[in-house]
Amino acid sequence: MGNKRQAFSSDEFYHVYHHGNGNENIFREEENYFLFLNRYAKYINPIADTFAYCLMPNHFHVLLKIKSEDELTQLIKDNRTNTAYTVQSLIIKQFSDFLNAYVKTFNKKYDRKGSLFRDSIQRKQVNSDAYFTKLIQYIHQNPIHHGFCKTVEDWPHTSYHSFLSEKPTYLQREQILNWFTTKEYFIKKHQEPIAID
Repeated sequence: MGNKRQAFSSDEFYHVYHHGNGNENIFREEENYFLFLNRYAKYINPIADTFAYCLMPNHFHVLLKIKSEDELTQLIKDNRTNTAYTVQSLIIKQFSDFLNAYVKTFNKKYDRKGSLFRDSIQRKQVNSDAYFTKLIQYIHQNPIHHGFCKTVEDWPHTSYHSFLSEKPTYLQREQILNWFTTKEYFIKKHQEPIAID
């Protein structure tokens, strides 16, 4: 499954996850979840396509695919920055800017100081079709695993609901539903217990 802090590569899928510092929650109330997704869309959507996510009080999980080298190179050119970014440094910068933007607003709102997250964001490359399928189920079932709810439908802060909706989304909904062949099979697979080491 790969090293937790391996370099990101273009055109590759990754399971990205991160925990709050110590026992601190990274989401305290409903509006925090919306703020997080807003900042995510601003900083991560330009560099990656998102296939699944789950946000819980003290950590989050995301399945994403880094965009192609051509797309990322074009993004660097479009930004017309004086800094000589490589594709790798651009990816790292976007993740850093995303988390920093969220923490800055969070700290201001709750009059707190210091780091909200543990040292560095974790990632594992998705290297097989079987892992890809299990990972989608695992991410959506994570709140059950941690005791926040009893069914996958009960937790509001996952992408599961977006796959059953017709509302516009930045998620790769069509690709995921095609992967599971039908919406009914997607639902059925999410009723099966799953665990990933």
